[in-house]
Amino acid sequence: MATISSNDFRNGITIVYEGQLWDIIEFQFVKPGKGTPFIRTKLKSLKTGQVLEPNFDAKQAVEQAILDKVEWEYLYRDGEHFVFMDTASYDQHHVDKQKVEPLLDFLKENTKCSAKVYEGELIAIALPDFMEFEVVETEPHIKGQQAAGGNKPAKIDTGAKIMVPGFVVVGTRIKVDTRDRRYVDRV
Repeated sequence: MATISSNDFRNGITIVYEGQLWDIIEFQFVKPGKGTPFIRTKLKSLKTGQVLEPNFDAKQAVEQAILDKVEWEYLYRDGEHFVFMDTASYDQHHVDKQKVEPLLDFLKENTKCSAKVYEGELIAIALPDFMEFEVVETEPHIKGQQAAGGNKPAKIDTGAKIMVPGFVVVGTRIKVDTRDRRYVDRV
């Protein structure tokens, strides 16, 4: 168990606050005209996604959670569980559907994901920021449509629907930003 001073807060650091794990997403050192300086923070719960904005006294000791970030490869679905393999140890992990639910639109077999583990317990799984997919369904390209500058809906090989430029046709391989479901480029 490591401790960190509130003066050493940085974005992305995970701390234990009120018995739960929280990521620091914003922090600001405040030195009022009168009174003692403090750190204003915005924390996001790793478990629920809830956001809090507590203040910490300057130089206050806070428990820092040391998360192991490991690479897991998605193998297959087994009923209500999803099976991932640790690429370093080759151990297989069965993960409940609720932990994988936010990834389902883009999750494909053999995708290498980033897993956060704290004291042997899986905290979160994240897809790569950019992935390639094939467009399996979209409206046909209409000549001159690109000049109008409109996007159209498209269905990719995982079944997810995203918006793509008018020139994209069925069979096109595209790159998608999985964080915001945004079309990036043709591949």
